[in-house]
Amino acid sequence: MSALNQRTIALVNDRQAVISEAWLDNLVAEARDGRTSRQELDAQVREFWKLLLEAIDAGEPRDLQGREWADIRNFLEDFSRDRVLKGFNSTETATFIFSLKHPLFEAVQAGMADAPQQLGQELWAISQLLDALGLYTITAFQKTREAVIQRQQEEMLELSTPVVKLWDGVLALPMIGTLDSQRTQVVMESLLQRIVETGAEIAIIDITGVPTVDTLVAQHLLKTVTAIRLMGADAIISGVRPQIAQTIVHLGLDLQGIVTKANLADALALALKRTGVTVNKAA
Repeated sequence: MSALNQRTIALVNDRQAVISEAWLDNLVAEARDGRTSRQELDAQVREFWKLLLEAIDAGEPRDLQGREWADIRNFLEDFSRDRVLKGFNSTETATFIFSLKHPLFEAVQAGMADAPQQLGQELWAISQLLDALGLYTITAFQKTREAVIQRQQEEMLELSTPVVKLWDGVLALPMIGTLDSQRTQVVMESLLQRIVETGAEIAIIDITGVPTVDTLVAQHLLKTVTAIRLMGADAIISGVRPQIAQTIVHLGLDLQGIVTKANLADALALALKRTGVTVNKAA
């Protein structure tokens, strides 16, 4: 990344009011969907412009990873996070930086019209700087969006695997959909945490809503059952339909020692019996 010469830096400082106002006008013209107000853009423009001038004055902008660019990097990361949460895409977010090119170019061209060769070099240096800042903004945006998506997926997994207290000492985990490694981890963590919180003696894993059981799914179930037993509780698997039973036999999976029931009602009845609870029909 080329460095700006002192004449360009002085010129930008002298014309900063004109440049920042033109930049703000460009941003406002593009912000027509109501997600960002002029007041908010004005505050962002003022803060970024102040940090940019400080960074340029601090030394040659050879590398954005330098200490003099730390505040700029922090600003762009916070700015990108805010844009992600407001539903902007990466192009709209990076436009915040790239829309500064035109006002800067105009100011530099007007102030260096007497030195065309030097003008070309300085415009190239400005372009490189803003391109680097724009790319950093896109990278920060993508990292934030990926983190948000990851968090949303984890929240959805937690919502799709609720741990229900059926009786004192009896928990149930109704499984719906396909089991994979990530979901199994979430299931184990939430279930084991509930066992600790409630002191449950029995956990029922209901797989009625699991469409198919293959070797991988069975392995995940076995891991969950093993984790439950290590916590000092017993496990019962319910919802074992005929086709699932046939699949397990066909795959040669060893479920020895694991209690299974055809439906949740039968599993609950067994769990209550093990805990010494007797349920009688009203006369």
